[in-house]
Amino acid sequence: MALSPSRTVAELKELRELTGDSEGAQRVAWTETWSTARKWLDKKVSELPVEKTCDAAGNQWFTLPGDSERALLIGGHIDSVPNGGWLDGALNVMAGVEVLRRIAADGTPPVTVRLVNWADEEGARFGRSLFGSSAAAGSMADQDELRGRRDADGVSLPEAIARFDVDLATALEAKAELASAAAYLELHIEQGPVLESLGLPLGVVLGTFGVERHQVTFRGQAAHAGSTPMDKRRDALAGAARLELEIREIAKRAGEGAVCTMGGVVTRPGIVTSVVETAECLLDQRHLDATKLAEMLSNAEAASRRFAEEESIDVEWERIWNIEPILFDEALIELADEAVREVAGSSHRLPSGPLHDAAEVARAGVPTVMLFVQSLRGLSHTKLEDTEEEHLELSVQALDRLADKAMAQVAAG
Repeated sequence: MALSPSRTVAELKELRELTGDSEGAQRVAWTETWSTARKWLDKKVSELPVEKTCDAAGNQWFTLPGDSERALLIGGHIDSVPNGGWLDGALNVMAGVEVLRRIAADGTPPVTVRLVNWADEEGARFGRSLFGSSAAAGSMADQDELRGRRDADGVSLPEAIARFDVDLATALEAKAELASAAAYLELHIEQGPVLESLGLPLGVVLGTFGVERHQVTFRGQAAHAGSTPMDKRRDALAGAARLELEIREIAKRAGEGAVCTMGGVVTRPGIVTSVVETAECLLDQRHLDATKLAEMLSNAEAASRRFAEEESIDVEWERIWNIEPILFDEALIELADEAVREVAGSSHRLPSGPLHDAAEVARAGVPTVMLFVQSLRGLSHTKLEDTEEEHLELSVQALDRLADKAMAQVAAG
């Protein structure tokens, strides 16, 4: 069976019709729509000579045995955010299906090839991203913290995943799935504007940004908005506002690739007739360089304390979550560059700001690389997400070329 990139595009459209609506994709993990997508995927792969299994964390595995038990993994996730795009996640899975078809049609491969559909990459329902891949990597967060997570309707995470035969107590048994892994490949839409701005369809990912995520709380004093002079106010929002502007400068000083985002501010008492007493801010900082990321955090903390002193308020920092920068395998990056140049004529290397399952696999010590395909207008996590069909087909071809090169490398030892 010859590789058919157009079939991948057609299947993505089929999945969009099956699991989306007028607002976008609705394949949120641990829901019935997500289950429908997983059953649809299972049926698509049923025609191939593969072993189908589901591990302790809910990850779907499709294994094509080869001459060697050493395995090339091709991975992705079929879950989406609410009202998401038609390509985020689903592209890497369905492109992987097409590559698996082609490899199976060529006969027994030199190494075992495994396609994995990771469970709950997005973390949209419970706020815990990379659930399945972190379980397989052995880096899953504290179990007690996960047990306490609830969705908007009050359903607990353990209750929701139990409906899919997943138990937090045994989820880490998924680590066994990576025992024979020799390389991991993942294709994804860029979700940003870089490739489009360069006029390039494809790129190779150097790694994923490290992330520092904190809640920063400024505390002042509530006071009547009409009777409190401006120079007598202890306005917590003034500290938050100054920090929001300062993090732009912090990112600029950290150089190319640095990003800082104040993603939310909640004020109390939250009425127009009162000076703000508390302002709770969510701050996200990212960089591919661990040293620069640490400097960004230090600079933000110092700035917040300076602003607090100048505004006669207090400030507290609480780390919500962090992950170190993940650099992908240099040898696989070279092979990926070759594959992209062969199908598209030129390549470009760039980091990934968003996190991906590939980062967890790399953290587990498996040589890893990602391919990016251009995103129109840089949009993702929205029904407006899109990529030219011509570029989607090129991305399937590039993944296929990369799979052949990676199999040869793994077989050579």
